[in-house]
Parts: sequence; structure tokens; C-alpha cells
Amino acid sequence: MQALWIVLTVLTAVGLGWPVTTGMLRLAQEADAQERRARAADGQEADGTQTEHHEADAPGDEGLADAPAGGDPRPPAAREDRLSVDRPPPGVLRGGLVIGLLERAAVVIAILAEQPVAIAYIVAIKGLGRFPELKQSPAASERFIIGTLSSMLWAAAVATLAKWLLLGG
Repeated sequence: MQALWIVLTVLTAVGLGWPVTTGMLRLAQEADAQERRARAADGQEADGTQTEHHEADAPGDEGLADAPAGGDPRPPAAREDRLSVDRPPPGVLRGGLVIGLLERAAVVIAILAEQPVAIAYIVAIKGLGRFPELKQSPAASERFIIGTLSSMLWAAAVATLAKWLLLGG
């Protein structure tokens, strides 16, 4: 019976972790877009320098929230020509879904097996494997940190709750 609970714990952490992680990434993206709109309304660049305020820069302007931090002011449809079919848009790391599933499963198993040091190995392997991509894109680095932390916190919470319930409190 305990094996069944362990399997259900792993499946819960892995399966429900995806909506939790994507929800956190959406919240971060919305907060970033609100901050950019507020700066645009105040006439400031992302680095805090003042800019001239033009009618077209008003909050709610189409494409403002979708403009990358690097600043290609063209609407998203006009920027698509820069992206190849094989390369994801800036800030999106390929294989993230599968890596997240494996990461959550590994975290749960490490906690249930009372081997929390294994979580350090998971983080190290993931960070080293992504280092070249993260070095090139600040947006990808931010998504990596938010996604990893929310994914691992969810998995740890599920595993801790299951462990507490299995051991009877």
C-alpha cells in the first residue's frame, strides 16, 4: 500500500507541477509587462533613463507588452522573420517541459528516500546543462530561475506532505 502512495505522490508532483510552474511563469511575465507599461507611461527606458514621450508609446499600445527586453519595437508579426523554425523565441528554452517532469520526479524521490543532497545534484546538472543558453539570454535566465524554483518548491511540498501523511504526522 505504501508503494501505491509513493507512486501517487510522484504522479501528483509531476503532473500537477506543470500548471503550477506555467502559472508562475505567466505571473512573472504579466508583472514584467505591467512594469514596462508603467515605465513607458512615465517616459523611462528599462534602465531608468528618460525618453521623449510620444503618442504611440501610450500604455495599451499594441505590441508593447510583447516587445522583448532588448527592444525590437516592431510588432510580434514583424519580428517573426528573425526566428527560425528550429530555434524557439528568445527566453524559451527547448526541452523545458520534459526536463521539468524529470526534475519534479527526482526531487520527490530524493525527499521520500531521505536523500535531500540529491536535490543539489539535480540543480547542478540542470544549471550546467543550460549554462550556454542562459549565458546568451537574460530573458531565458529569468524564466529558468522562476521555472526551476516553482517546479522544485511544488515537488518538495507534495513530497513533504506525502511523507508526513505516510509516517502518520
